[in-house]
Amino acid sequence: MAAISSFEDFKLNKQLLSAIADAGFERPTEIQQKCIPILMGGQEVIGIAQTGTGKTAAYVIPVLMKVRYAQGVEPRAIILAPTKELTIQIAEHTKQLSKYTDLRILPIYGGVGPKTQIEAIQQGVDILVATPGRFMELYLKGDIPTKQIKTLVLDEADRMMDMGFMPQLRRIFEVIPNKRQNMLFSATFNPRVEKLSAEFLEFPIRIEVTPPATAASQVHQEVYYVPNLKTKINFLEHLLSDRETFTRVMIFTRNKGTADNVFHYLDRKDLGPVRVIHSNKGQNSRINAVNEFKEGNLRVLVSTDVTARGIDVTGVTHVINFDVPVVYDDYVHRIGRTGRAFHEGTAITFVTDAELYHIKKIERLIREQIPVKRIPKAVEITETSFEEAQAMAREIDRQKRKENPDFKGAFHEKGKAKKK
Repeated sequence: MAAISSFEDFKLNKQLLSAIADAGFERPTEIQQKCIPILMGGQEVIGIAQTGTGKTAAYVIPVLMKVRYAQGVEPRAIILAPTKELTIQIAEHTKQLSKYTDLRILPIYGGVGPKTQIEAIQQGVDILVATPGRFMELYLKGDIPTKQIKTLVLDEADRMMDMGFMPQLRRIFEVIPNKRQNMLFSATFNPRVEKLSAEFLEFPIRIEVTPPATAASQVHQEVYYVPNLKTKINFLEHLLSDRETFTRVMIFTRNKGTADNVFHYLDRKDLGPVRVIHSNKGQNSRINAVNEFKEGNLRVLVSTDVTARGIDVTGVTHVINFDVPVVYDDYVHRIGRTGRAFHEGTAITFVTDAELYHIKKIERLIREQIPVKRIPKAVEITETSFEEAQAMAREIDRQKRKENPDFKGAFHEKGKAKKK
């Protein structure tokens, strides 16, 4: 088969080619080159591709070629995604690529009242982008007709399995027609995703563009050993003082409290404009913050892992891991926020002694060593407080016990010495 070097090679219609050109896509990515012809031929596909590889367009383009134009009022294609943010993002992407058609694309998700969504469905929809929970809720109320559904896409299948969606997905497979084309996309192909794919795909072609859990090649990764929280803050301030280099930055923290503290500090130091998003923030607040970031009105977005997979923003220059993630796949998804759409980006990770254990596990997962850099001399290294030192020592003990159940720990030894 001849190499595919342009979207014209896929024999797409004029409307789609015009929209692709408007979106600034110059050439198909590897996952697009491999998936689009097979999906347009009607085959079922398992696509294993990390975030930032262009996988959304890899299934949206064939879906748009299949559905083509508005027809009737019932949905003919359904795309299922695990979160509200991702549902909105996929719908936006699909609308962008269908702008020269009359297709009706509707995202439906929980967290908001269903009334408006039901009214939109009744007016007619061609492609439905939904979270599994909201889909089943509206179906059971009799508000989603399913007889015309000929195409089903499951996106972020690994995340769906992590979030416990298997029972809901099984119910959805039962209520939509058996005769349909199925597509499954996932960043990793773990045993649970494999089990899911075996349940609803028939003779799928598996397409894997990079080995599971590998970091995108256009992302430069750096690790800095930082002694404590206060030094992390000092280092962050030092980095963000360089406004010319750090123009659009995502900062990831492990929990909501740290995210809020980092946000308040940066805001106070006038290092933004900056916003923070996490699960305690309302749906509208999160969507507004992401839109501001996309439009370039924010310089910094601070987030927990709730959004590590749900934001597609080109031009993110840096991802800063203020904390090392303890769910190791999340590292790949976090750093995938930069280096998108053929651009290069930098991922910087701050690592304390207590986080060294996790960074080593991440390196094993991504099968590469992340280069270690020295903290610049201009950064003030503060002394670790007694409380923080104790907390880190306990965490290191816990990690050692996890690796070796017979390990008694430094605290245990101190206790024995005192008794003597």
